[in-house]
Amino acid sequence: MAKIMMKTPLVEMDGDEMTRILWKMIKEELILPFVDLKTEYYDLGLENRNATDDQVTVDSANATLKYGVAVKCATITPNAARMDEYHLKEMWKSPNGTIRAILDGTVFRTPIIVKGIEPNVKTWEKPITLARHAYGDVYKNVEMKIPGPGKAEIVFTAEDGTVTRDTIFEFKGPGVIQGMHNTEQSIRSFAQSCFKFAVDTRQDLWFATKDTISKKYDHTFKDIFQEIYETEYADKFKELGIEYFYTLIDDAVARVMRAKGGFIWACKNYDGDVMSDMVSTAFGSLAMMTSVLVSPKGVYEYEAAHGTVQRHYYKHLRGEETSTNSVATIFAWTGALKKRGELDELPALSAFAEKLEKATIDTIESGYMTKELAAMTTLPDVHVLNTEEFIRAVRKNLEQ
Repeated sequence: MAKIMMKTPLVEMDGDEMTRILWKMIKEELILPFVDLKTEYYDLGLENRNATDDQVTVDSANATLKYGVAVKCATITPNAARMDEYHLKEMWKSPNGTIRAILDGTVFRTPIIVKGIEPNVKTWEKPITLARHAYGDVYKNVEMKIPGPGKAEIVFTAEDGTVTRDTIFEFKGPGVIQGMHNTEQSIRSFAQSCFKFAVDTRQDLWFATKDTISKKYDHTFKDIFQEIYETEYADKFKELGIEYFYTLIDDAVARVMRAKGGFIWACKNYDGDVMSDMVSTAFGSLAMMTSVLVSPKGVYEYEAAHGTVQRHYYKHLRGEETSTNSVATIFAWTGALKKRGELDELPALSAFAEKLEKATIDTIESGYMTKELAAMTTLPDVHVLNTEEFIRAVRKNLEQ
């Protein structure tokens, strides 16, 4: 069979631990036999990030701006234990955070629905897509431990030297303070990405913050979303028969638990971080969640929503058998290939990616799956496969 040809490279960002092992297997078994794969490769494994003083992460993000589509493996964000384990020069920042800041994007995470993996919330019938603002707030915070009594202030010095200050708190004893920020430009990019994604996917868009308490910070998000909706998207939403509405984050949580799904839920950075884990777990598994970073510039970065599966990696190093769920990593590749095919007007490439997704879902729905899914499925006659066996089973279905 002739391989499907590509015009423009994908930016390929390799990663860490067990997901790095999956990455290689997926390429060799499910992509390279069928596609004349063109990528610009960047090794974002922790050792290489350390060797390059994390410049490789910046380079990969800039390459994504150049080529428009990237696919990323899961990576380690080091803590103190990782500092010792990998002999790091410093505690490097989250690669995802660095990439998101450069691309100025919004992360959209959607559960992968398969028969036999039933949502824990009985009302959910369709996927719920989490749109997470990918800049600022607690992830760019400045923190300070307060040793004893004193006054904490927030101070802004304008370019012309004008000083504005306000009291945070007058401490009577030890405590802690935290300073957060966001920019109007980033909030506008977040809103634009959400409205465009809603139009592209023809889904309702919900947005939620806590503006009743945060009357300036959160209210700014609310006002910008409303302005952009009214001036740019209201007519388009009406034409498509979809809805935008704002509500408080606590009300949104209550509504989500009673909803049928099939909508986009836009959240600020921290809310989106937490709620995407809640939604993915309630639908079944973090390893059954697609994730794409969408920039208003028309740039896309696809990845799995989960971590590097450290425990399985150590088993793999000891020569022990693993049964690691590779579905989200497969779908990172298919998402990137579909988008590359769409942008380059290569319908054969997009069709191949769709067939690979179908083959993956068909494998699970026919009762062949890894250990994690086997423990939660309602399907009868389940066959538990190890890591390699599952990928080979997907290839067999793909070839058919």
